[in-house]
Amino acid sequence: MKLAPVDYVILALYFAFVLGIGWRLRKRISSSGDFLTSGRSVPVWITSLAFIAANLGALELVGMAGSGAKYGIMTAHFYWLGAIPAMLFMGIFMMPFYYGSKARSVPEYLKMRFDEKTRAFNAFSFAIMTIFASGISMYALGLLLRLVLGWSFTVSVLASAAIVLAYTFLGGLTSAIYNEVLQFFLIVMGFAPLAIVSVIKAGGWQGIVSRLPPNMTHAWRYMGSPTDNPMGVEIFGMVAGLGFVLSFGYWCTNFLVVQRAMAADSMSAARRTPLIGTIPKMFLPFVVILPGIAALALSKMNVGYAFPMRAGSPNYDLVLTTLMAKFYPAGMLGVGLTGLMASFMSGMAGNVTAFNTVFTYDIYQSYIRPGAPDRHYLTVGRATTVVGVLLSIGAAYLATLFNNLMDLLQLVFGVVNAPLFATFLLGMFWKRTTAHGAFAGLSIGTAAAILTLSTTVAEGNGGWIAHLHTFQSQMAQNFWIAIIAFTTNFVISIVVSMFTTPRTDKDMEGLVYGLTKVPHDATAKWYERPAPLTVMVVILLLILNIWFR
Repeated sequence: MKLAPVDYVILALYFAFVLGIGWRLRKRISSSGDFLTSGRSVPVWITSLAFIAANLGALELVGMAGSGAKYGIMTAHFYWLGAIPAMLFMGIFMMPFYYGSKARSVPEYLKMRFDEKTRAFNAFSFAIMTIFASGISMYALGLLLRLVLGWSFTVSVLASAAIVLAYTFLGGLTSAIYNEVLQFFLIVMGFAPLAIVSVIKAGGWQGIVSRLPPNMTHAWRYMGSPTDNPMGVEIFGMVAGLGFVLSFGYWCTNFLVVQRAMAADSMSAARRTPLIGTIPKMFLPFVVILPGIAALALSKMNVGYAFPMRAGSPNYDLVLTTLMAKFYPAGMLGVGLTGLMASFMSGMAGNVTAFNTVFTYDIYQSYIRPGAPDRHYLTVGRATTVVGVLLSIGAAYLATLFNNLMDLLQLVFGVVNAPLFATFLLGMFWKRTTAHGAFAGLSIGTAAAILTLSTTVAEGNGGWIAHLHTFQSQMAQNFWIAIIAFTTNFVISIVVSMFTTPRTDKDMEGLVYGLTKVPHDATAKWYERPAPLTVMVVILLLILNIWFR
């Protein structure tokens, strides 16, 4: 891939701009709350776009484009089934507890609802998850810089880490949020044209359909059996594994995205943050998945495009960059590369800012040095930002063991978020759930996820203890890991809770449904109320699923 001088100028302007945002916002940082939680002062349109952009890292672009080529239009289920319903549920039902409890993080809510040991378990597991997720983004950006600039993988990873560290160290969460909004627009501008060009070159959607197997261009029709579709999953595994456990576990309990809504300037804004975010999220498959599907069709045509390979097998992680190299002219290539780098940095910064908040408040302040002056926690927050970036560099090298980033990310979410969702579901909506029940369910559910991975095999991964079952794909394995982890936690939590003493109703006010005043916006304008927005989103969602069924 050869860049023209104008492409380098565009990249340089972007780097200068993101660093400038961090430098400008550094003056607003005077306390640990300013640095780690933005002081709950960010407008709703900013938090809504940041809510989506925080998830627009390697997962969305490199991972989703690669998954589009690997699994076809079924990949869109990660949005239409695996995101939108959970985002609606979070905004309507869960944000009143998060925002109203005044918790500074998801683990802190668990402490308020249950006890210290449950908070500690989630804090440590979440910290590990964010490091892995940040490392995956770093790995993807390292591949890009090596391809574009010819740098070694190590130099590429270190350079990307340094830029993200600079603006998050200066401006904290606020800097990350405002940069995420910038990055959202850059991503759309950088890749919407690629989707259009690649589909046109492939002969439009009908041209793609004519060149690919039918199970690559239908979202629902071939899910009767795992052997009928490229994802190797049946309808129950898809709906229960992705549509319920993984999606609700990620969007409703992952502090990375919850943190953006919690930074809003009011309860109403916090609830509307994920609801408004569903609208751009719904149409992102046409920007990030469609190019991957088109790439597969183009490789079967005589247009000079060859599908990227590695050691004799498809290299799905390079689908997006090879399309850009083939079809983008000078200038537009710079915009596309800037959007790609913006997505990686968005993913890295989002995970690093979530990591430093959880470590500072839920680990350091709770167990290492409680009662210190706030200035001390601000210093620790900044130091933790540096440590988080360094740990992410190590995680970037682990990502090289997978041929599709999406598979690895869903595995991490299945182990951490899937069992956690059962804890939140019971804790928020069943007041009989006890602290001992929650901790037992969460720890055993997580162990069940790891045990399932260790006793099953998919595409050569897993099965370290035994080979009890072989899945058609890593994604199918991920879905069943999530189902087993969630179910185990749910059952264990109920059983243990029935034999242990719950907290009093007074202790759980503001933390449990039925003991919390959920805000009703009857006097607000229609577009400020959750119900009309939810109805509109559901109608659009049904249309898309029927159209691509």
